Amino acid sequence: MAAQKPRTGEGPLEIVREGRGINMKIPIEGGGRLVLEISTDEIEALKKCLEDFS
Repeated sequence: MAAQKPRTGEGPLEIVREGRGINMKIPIEGGGRLVLEISTDEIEALKKCLEDFS
């Protein structure tokens, strides 16, 4: 029977360029991370949305 690895701390928000895409790793409640691959156009749209909140 395979042993399950315990989840460690979520870690910080990370944004990393990998190849042609950009990966955003977002810590989620309960452990683990949500990993999104986004384009530069999507980053600009996200930036605009976040600026509207500040």
